[in-house]
Amino acid sequence: MFTTRHKAVTAVAAAALIMLPSLHSAVAAAPETPPPTPGAASAQDRDVYKVPNTDSKQRTEIAATGAQVLSSATGEATVEATRAQAEQLRQAGFTLQHQANVADALAKRSKGAPGQFPPGDEAYHTYDEVQQEMDAAANDHPEIAAKSVVGTSFEGKDIPMMKISNNVAQDEDQPEVLFNCNIHAREHLTTEMCMRIIQRFTDNYPDDPTVKEMVDTREIWVIPVSNPDGSIYDYESGEYQGWRKNRQDQGTDLNRNFGYKWGCCGGSSGDPASETYRGEEAFSAPETQVLRDFAESRVINGEQQLKGFIDFHTFSELVLWPFGHTEDDVTDGMTQEERDRFERVGTAMADTNGYTPQQSSDLYVTDGDSLDYMWGEQRILSFTFEMYPSSGGIDGFYPPGDVIAEETARNDAAVDIMLREAGAGA
Repeated sequence: MFTTRHKAVTAVAAAALIMLPSLHSAVAAAPETPPPTPGAASAQDRDVYKVPNTDSKQRTEIAATGAQVLSSATGEATVEATRAQAEQLRQAGFTLQHQANVADALAKRSKGAPGQFPPGDEAYHTYDEVQQEMDAAANDHPEIAAKSVVGTSFEGKDIPMMKISNNVAQDEDQPEVLFNCNIHAREHLTTEMCMRIIQRFTDNYPDDPTVKEMVDTREIWVIPVSNPDGSIYDYESGEYQGWRKNRQDQGTDLNRNFGYKWGCCGGSSGDPASETYRGEEAFSAPETQVLRDFAESRVINGEQQLKGFIDFHTFSELVLWPFGHTEDDVTDGMTQEERDRFERVGTAMADTNGYTPQQSSDLYVTDGDSLDYMWGEQRILSFTFEMYPSSGGIDGFYPPGDVIAEETARNDAAVDIMLREAGAGA
């Protein structure tokens, strides 16, 4: 079904288009060049540092300044910070080893045509290409695939979603799993992960027995771009912007804007210029409202139909489970039995892809994230995958296009484990 981005794809309306009552659509054109963002920290004002000898508590301290921990390997954290945040960290006693200025590092990448990814990254799907490929999947496989619009972004762009199931037009009593990608704008490899899931579970049906089993016994939901405004802004000039948030005012970190334990525990920032700004209030961002409303819409006769959720991110090669807001393994909303299940499933998935399995807060404390909301509020078995590479600076968000096939296929077996476990119960 999928073409290369060098071929034209005919956009067609999905014959089996389904629309849940809460779904709606809107159309907005993206500008050719990124508009300025008053008040937000520019790439020129952000630098990448190595911070040696850190543990989870110290990484939480680092994140509490509004700086972002990009990765952590053997205790050495890679941190993105503004000059003011860096000075705050030095005053707190941290040793910062300067690696690169974000703007300078991004400028080393070749600039491409407006609206396209830079040279070498042509294999990445633009937002329009995502839409076209999803339309093609629904057209080629109308019995098992249907495209819909789950909601709209701050700028009014459609957030497309694919449902894959053997009776796709019917709301059957089957376990459901949601795969979400690109909630952070610059994490484009995650969009490719969701596109891989769509391709695999449509093109490989019915020849692949594993795919057929899952499509016949599950309802699979896939959102390849849940932050379209930010994603487009990041590449639309033909040169990466290093942009993380949505495009609401100075930008909200969508993965700190969910309502469960929002702003509770030092795991987000109240500074609108921060990369981890949590927003004015819980669910103040339209994009998080969309994910919340969809999750709530899947409660049928008092029972949540979504039994599994994976939110794909980059980077660090981790499989994370709840909770992020506390370092406690067992706490309000997490029994020992539940925690043991998370560890068992997370470790099994990590065994297939070589990632490191751990509780989310083992990296550093976060609050208001999708992982905690989907489990804490909705009781959905939820994981965050931090994809390739295992470490790096700002370049870690922009791996070359020639790794897409290998790094997305690397998660096939883990996706299958999630789908199987969704039907297993507690």
